[in-house]
Amino acid sequence: MGRRRSIPSAEERTPPRFTLWREVLVAYAAPALTAGAGGLVSGQQDLTVAALTSIAGTSALVAALTGARLQHSGIRPRWAASLPKAVLAAGAGLVAAAVAAGAAHLALKGLAVWPAPFLSGTPWPGRLPLDLPLSAALAATITTWRWRGATRVTRVTH
Repeated sequence: MGRRRSIPSAEERTPPRFTLWREVLVAYAAPALTAGAGGLVSGQQDLTVAALTSIAGTSALVAALTGARLQHSGIRPRWAASLPKAVLAAGAGLVAAAVAAGAAHLALKGLAVWPAPFLSGTPWPGRLPLDLPLSAALAATITTWRWRGATRVTRVTH
């Protein structure tokens, strides 16, 4: 008989690596493909355009910013290191959604002042208040979740 291999314990297993470029690529491709397919199937041209621009673009940008911040500085406050992964990821998603909602509001104000001739008559700018916060929340939540899963964090006990 052959030698039996033992299964490594949770402490012995190394977490998967967090690779920022891969996270950003998936953050763009996944919403672009899913929302784009939904737009094509339902015949909503504005959803198809938004899938490749405001939805996927916001998702990739937020994943890049969130991932770079986490890689560079990690979880700084001691209390944040003791949070469960789900709470930390949800918090990141809420913060990103709030910032993106503000950005969408400012973008709409800017489009009202300086109208872009190529956007006249399209419903795409009206999608920004929904697309930006939703995409940002999903990207920040997923990126934080995956980063935390790939990072060993020592629990702080009081």
